[in-house]
Amino acid sequence: MSDCRTPACPDKRSLTAPCGLDCFNCTYHRLNITEQITRAIAERTGLSLEDIPCKGCIDQGGHCPWFKSCDTYDCVTRKEFRFCFECPDFPCQRLQPAADGAERFPHNMKVYNLCRMKAVGVERWAEEESRDIRARYFGGRFVVGRGPQLLEKP
Repeated sequence: MSDCRTPACPDKRSLTAPCGLDCFNCTYHRLNITEQITRAIAERTGLSLEDIPCKGCIDQGGHCPWFKSCDTYDCVTRKEFRFCFECPDFPCQRLQPAADGAERFPHNMKVYNLCRMKAVGVERWAEEESRDIRARYFGGRFVVGRGPQLLEKP
């Protein structure tokens, strides 16, 4: 199994969801998921081991094994955009952050990702910024006036 969280990952643009989620950095993506995580999810959900690894939003038409539809994906597809930041209504309510589940799901970093993609381009964001953004989101400590800061390693 290859690690899609490296620069050698194939086509990170196609592994970026329209909403700004970086599928290529996701623990559940087929190129990153471990056997241990796959088995744990199968036990918890009753899904087969083969159905667990996600192929990414685009390859799966806006859904993954845990949910069958995505209003954001449907909206972007209907409007014929590739990313939400291309829409004149960006950012809309579908992208509004929520505290619920924020510690487990990367939902709240989507708007920031989209803004960075718009500013520096999808490819540069994917190669140079996405891993650090995810690390700060899940492993950083929020400092008022400075935003999420990575803790210094001893």
